[in-house]
Amino acid sequence: MQENTLFLVLMCIGASFVQRVSGFGFGIFIMTVLPYLMPSYGEATTLSGMCAMSMSLFIVIRQWQYMKWSKLWYLLLVFLITSFFAVHFVSQAGDGLLKVFLGIILILASLWFFLLAGKVRLKTNKPTQTVLGTLSGVMGGLFGMQGPPAVLYFVETTETKEEYMAIAQTYFLVGNLMMTGYRAYYGFLTSTVLIDYCYGIFGVIIGTILGSYAFKHMSLPILKKIIYAYMAVSGVVCLM
Repeated sequence: MQENTLFLVLMCIGASFVQRVSGFGFGIFIMTVLPYLMPSYGEATTLSGMCAMSMSLFIVIRQWQYMKWSKLWYLLLVFLITSFFAVHFVSQAGDGLLKVFLGIILILASLWFFLLAGKVRLKTNKPTQTVLGTLSGVMGGLFGMQGPPAVLYFVETTETKEEYMAIAQTYFLVGNLMMTGYRAYYGFLTSTVLIDYCYGIFGVIIGTILGSYAFKHMSLPILKKIIYAYMAVSGVVCLM
């Protein structure tokens, strides 16, 4: 039990550092192991979402002046609708089936990261937001990793790294807050999740502080390269 707690804290440090530097990746990082530490898959996604939500809140408070709702609201609305149905599916499906789906999604994501990330230019219009918001909602509701589809859009529409970070983290904050409510409704917010969250938040704080220091020393072009590089690395890790 103590070993699992220490491992959880260390994973939260790593996940928070990655998301603070690149703007996404908390769920991708931690969900490679969290389903094997928690009693059920639904509880794993709940804990991941709560920790990621707390981490995003810390950033939003500091970056709020760079927020532009006009670049966020529609994508967020699509996400909130589709993620509700995805969480409902989790409540009906067995853990074994969900872990199979998780593996498939991670493999498909890794192929995208290796072959197309950084090469595809997205149009910043409503159809694009609808498609990416839907993908993000499905990935977030099922796997707790809604970042990649949304981040691809935010990278194309923001002009500074501060604006990118503010919009992305507001998206994750609101999205994870709502999904935590959805998951609580379906019984995934258990006492085990709450206890582990109390431990995990320490890792979130440490990782966020370390990531903030690294973020200050990066330009937007370098940040974009890190985002796509992390996508590729996460795909390799998930295939191991």
